[in-house]
Formats: sequence, structure tokens, C-alpha cells
Amino acid sequence: MSATDATRAEVCVVACADAWRGSGEILAHAVGIVPTIGARLAKLTFEPDLVLTDGDCFLMSEPPPLGRNASAGGTIESWAPFRRVFEILATGRRHSMMGASQIDRFGNQNISSIGDWRRPTRQLIGVRGAPGNTANHRVDYWVGGHSTRVFVEAVDVVSGVGNDRARAQPGGALRFHDLGVVVTDLAVLDYDAEGRLKVRSLHPGVTAAEVAESTGFAIDTGSAGTTRLPTPEELELIRTVLDPQGLRDKEVRS
Repeated sequence: MSATDATRAEVCVVACADAWRGSGEILAHAVGIVPTIGARLAKLTFEPDLVLTDGDCFLMSEPPPLGRNASAGGTIESWAPFRRVFEILATGRRHSMMGASQIDRFGNQNISSIGDWRRPTRQLIGVRGAPGNTANHRVDYWVGGHSTRVFVEAVDVVSGVGNDRARAQPGGALRFHDLGVVVTDLAVLDYDAEGRLKVRSLHPGVTAAEVAESTGFAIDTGSAGTTRLPTPEELELIRTVLDPQGLRDKEVRS
């Protein structure tokens, strides 16, 4: 199996997997098809101590194919009721990759609503766990459709706290704030010394101009490299073990 025939979705999977590189024994929280495959791929390859949940109530190793919980094909390591997740979260032993309906240049994230919060034009899922996640542990974001509708000058509601707000917060309430990367269908973004988003790498076939045109604020592409391709071993795991139904291609168009 050749890495050169990897799809865009598979490039995104390994980019998400790499976000957990070096995490060690920590609970991986992945929202979305591509991040979930990425976390499981990391567990099966370069990050064996990563702790996975099946999304129901179990911690697991040897994850089952996407769409099944641990009791239907994985290896159960421990029972993990929802209250235990909060205990883990509050002690920082968790690393999330969440989605973002809007995100600004400082990494402020919105999953709550679109428009004036007093009379929103679109009601989304609410802030959910975003405030607690961004206050307590490492947070990355996954955006399956990189566009100016998502990457905006200012988010309508702050759900996940960005770098500017965290740095302006007095005292130590946000001392564990830690934004990592934003993986999109076009590129991998990270943050400069001032906390602003920049392009770390462009996915194969994507140009800097394409990313700039799809971003609603000025973004630095000057130091961008190229996102790596999956290895043959990683492709084999993605295609035959983790996602044999090809659900990843429903989240990222090739």
C-alpha cells in the first residue's frame, strides 16, 4: 500500500494523530470522525500509552472499527462513567480535539450560536465543555471545511477561550490554558509568540493563496511546510482496521 495514493481525508487523519504525539498516558478526547480515527491511530502506532474512551462508558485499548463501542469489538480496560471524566478533566490529564463553528485569529472558538447572542440567527449546540476544556488542559481544533465562514475576525460567542483572553485574565484561573494546533482540510495551523494563528503546514496540493483566500483574517503562511503523508502501515490501519467503511471521506472531500 503506497503512501502516495493517500486521500486528503487520510492526510487529515495523520495530521490529527500527530497532535497527540508525545502526550503519553493521558485521556484523548476527539470530536468528529477524522479526529477519532486520528487518536486511535496514534494509540496503535507511536503513542501506545494514550488512553482512549469509546464515547460511552469504557476506556479501551485495541479500538474497534469506527461506529462500534468497546463492548462490540474493542478491548475494555476500565469502566469510565461520566463523573470520572470530569475528575480527569479537572486535573489536566486530558487532551481534546474539538470542532469549531467559528474561530478567530487568537483561537477563540464558537460552537454556541451565530449572530447576536440576544437574538441569534442560528442556534448551535451551546458552549458544552469548551470553557472547562480550554481552562484545564491542552485543546486542539478540527475544521473539516476551511472557509471564511469558520475563520472569522471575531466570533459571535466565545465558547472556547482564545490566547488573547487567557493572557488578559488576571490571577491564575487560566494558568493551564494550552491551545495547540488547528487541523483543517487544507492545512495545519498553530500559534505564533503573540498567540495568533499561523500556517504550520499545507496539505499536499494546497497552496498558500488557497488558505489565505479561505481565511477571514490575515494569516502568516511564510514558514509553512508540507503536511506529511501517512506511512504504508498507517494507511493499512486506517483502511482495514479503524475505518473500513470509509466514513472519513464523508467528513473530508478529496
